[in-house]
Amino acid sequence: MGATLTKDEKLIEYGVGYTQICYTKNITRSSGLWRAENPLATSLPLFVLQLSLIILIIRIMMLILKPLRQPRIVAEILAGVLLGGSGLASTQFMHSHVFRIKSLMTLETVANLSMVYYMFLVGLETDFTLVLRAGKKAYSVVLAGFAVAMPVGYGLFYKLQPKASDHGGAIFWAVALACTNFPDLARILADVKLLRSEFGRTALTSALISDLCCWVFLVVAMALLHQGKYFALGSTIAFTIFCVFALRPALKWIIRHTAKEDNYNDFHVCFVLTGVIVCGFIADACGAHSIAGAFMLGVIMPKGDLTDTIMEKVEDFVSGILMPLFFLMVGLRVKIGKIAYGTNWANAFLVIVLTFIPKIFSTYCISFLYGMPALDGLSLGLLMNTKGLLSLIILCTGRDFKALDNQTFSVLVLAFWLMTLVVGPILTFTYKRSRRTRHYKCRTIQSTKPDTDFRILVCIHSMRNVSGMINLLQNSNPTQLSPINVFAVHLVELTGRSSAMLIVHDTYSSTNKGRSRSNSDGIASAFESLESHSNNVSVQPLTAVSAYDSMHEDICSLAEDKRVTLIIIPFHKQLSMDGGLEDSNPPLRGVNQNVFANAPCSVAIFVDRGLNASMRRESNHAGHGQRFAMLFIGGPDDREALAYAWRMSGHSSVSLTVVRFVSDEQNAAQLNPRENKEEESNNIEKQLDDDYLEKFRQDSKCNPSVTYMEKLTNNGEETLKTISTMEHHEYDLYIVGRGEGMESPLTSGLTEWSDCPELGALGDSLVSASFTSNVSVLIVQQHGEGSSGGGEELGQVGVEEEHTGRLKEQFGHMTWQPPPRDNADKEPFVPRAAQYNEDEY
Repeated sequence: MGATLTKDEKLIEYGVGYTQICYTKNITRSSGLWRAENPLATSLPLFVLQLSLIILIIRIMMLILKPLRQPRIVAEILAGVLLGGSGLASTQFMHSHVFRIKSLMTLETVANLSMVYYMFLVGLETDFTLVLRAGKKAYSVVLAGFAVAMPVGYGLFYKLQPKASDHGGAIFWAVALACTNFPDLARILADVKLLRSEFGRTALTSALISDLCCWVFLVVAMALLHQGKYFALGSTIAFTIFCVFALRPALKWIIRHTAKEDNYNDFHVCFVLTGVIVCGFIADACGAHSIAGAFMLGVIMPKGDLTDTIMEKVEDFVSGILMPLFFLMVGLRVKIGKIAYGTNWANAFLVIVLTFIPKIFSTYCISFLYGMPALDGLSLGLLMNTKGLLSLIILCTGRDFKALDNQTFSVLVLAFWLMTLVVGPILTFTYKRSRRTRHYKCRTIQSTKPDTDFRILVCIHSMRNVSGMINLLQNSNPTQLSPINVFAVHLVELTGRSSAMLIVHDTYSSTNKGRSRSNSDGIASAFESLESHSNNVSVQPLTAVSAYDSMHEDICSLAEDKRVTLIIIPFHKQLSMDGGLEDSNPPLRGVNQNVFANAPCSVAIFVDRGLNASMRRESNHAGHGQRFAMLFIGGPDDREALAYAWRMSGHSSVSLTVVRFVSDEQNAAQLNPRENKEEESNNIEKQLDDDYLEKFRQDSKCNPSVTYMEKLTNNGEETLKTISTMEHHEYDLYIVGRGEGMESPLTSGLTEWSDCPELGALGDSLVSASFTSNVSVLIVQQHGEGSSGGGEELGQVGVEEEHTGRLKEQFGHMTWQPPPRDNADKEPFVPRAAQYNEDEY
């Protein structure tokens, strides 16, 4: 080992390239730090120091690699190598005081225990329905990958060690080279926003199937290297059958008869965690690895609230505290200086390069046969080439079986690290350059025809957002002529263990049985109830898992895919017990701001102060159940807000009051854009306001539930004072325009004490004012030139405008074309064949 041994350690060499170190294990007692004893002489303080060092270095590496969009495992492997046998641990001081040989037994024991529990958690999250629903393409990718990668891995082992006589090392190389990193692959796809792409779904399914097959090959390899290989293989198969057909039904019975109303306590968690150790022990006794038993228990565990409880209580501790020790153990085994042992660096480098080729080549060929674009085929090959924890487990198992030495172990660890390192940056660079965003025309409420469906994307962060949103949708006046299509998206923060993905609840209903109490299913059930109890409303519940800094990209790309007209997002502040607004989740404010800046359609932010409760209260009185007020200052956002309020006024339970504020001097809103435009532009905006309001008045004059009035004000203070005098009407909802890019004397001075500028001058004042403490507020922004940031490429869009003026949709069933008034022979709808699979959405 090239290291100095202490007096109680003895070196024994045996075999070729292997050493065994024996040392006297004494029972030690610590008299405490203050009696001048060395605390590192005892096991526990030394173990805590080792654990603290690896966690610290992993966190530093994660911060350094985060801008490069690297998955966590890249930082973990790098941290292990930097602290391990080729880094700090190779120095005299660290070897003598921190990584003493006699401390490695404790380190490896806890590291192996962390692997056992981690693979149990992986088994809990494994969904076999994906395997059962996988298509021919996914199975073809897996089959081709194994058919090419395993022989290549077997041959490369002998190229590196041509004199090797044992086939065990070649078998482990073959299995490790064929596997794929499923958990981190999902994270990479989430970072580059490709989860909903065809090859993204194919990659996830193929990776899951590949990992399951690798588990089988690993168990077989371990059984073949065992002395009683036939007994080991047979007993492992028998244990698997026992788990599936006996243990799983028994667990269901025990859980069902010990839990009260699905309330699980620490007893159930401890019972399951003890079962993990027992199953690992049985699997190890059968000749397989202990992690195989833990993984099997996780797979057969009945999915439901108990599994969710276990994940919440155990996952952070296992992944954040215990698993770093495994990567430290890997790093201690990596010897960079041994890579060219017995050969030359050029040959070792050639072997590392050749390990990249098999999976990429085989996957690209299968993609070509299935007609995938070349770019998607290469990207799919890169994704299938990512390596992760399973690959390291296979290598460590081979090292424990002495089938791999320092050279063959270190070469593959370095190769696997490089394979995963290059995937994220390449995909990010490639798809950011290839994507071109083209927006739909007429993506506003004002331009929506009265005989077309009204598509709304509703964003939900928690159950507290549900009731108000549902009431808002109910009052949006769905009719047979213009039904409402609602896409209710539960936005979930991407955590360390979450696989970022979009889940369509209808297609995954079979996997969600027993999880009715979870947030996503509770939200989905509430919106499905809206569909069942309302006419002309269709609902599609979805769940999107994403990081807060990229959540707006998911919202905007989904709005493009679904061709929605309006996105409704909840305000980041929620109603508190004392009736005020509390900032329950500050990052949501950034999400809302990004949605406003990048949305491909109109956006409304909803400040809910108990709209559903007011509906129930007012329904007990005569007349209309809800009283809405639309406050009109002027500009495109106000016209869009009026368009939405106009639609609501058709609902039988809505009473609408439209209040236009005009200047006392000119009896009209003088709009001053922040950019110094010509007076002609101001006149155009004013004329558009006048025309639209006149049209609204003419069409609503026979509607007794609609009231129009004008109020004279000169500045923002007078405007707020006028609104406060309207409180005797007890309005339930104020609808206002955001007023982005516009300035008006009617709101002058309101921005000086603004708390939330993203709501606009009037919207922020209404939310902050004391006289509106019981009134909900809806702030609307119209989509148009300048409302979209334009700087971010959110994904491929499904519309391109032709010279004929028609809009050719790539996601719909027909092409929509507004016919000119003077050309009646053109049909407004042009039927065509659908170009997408409904099951994908």
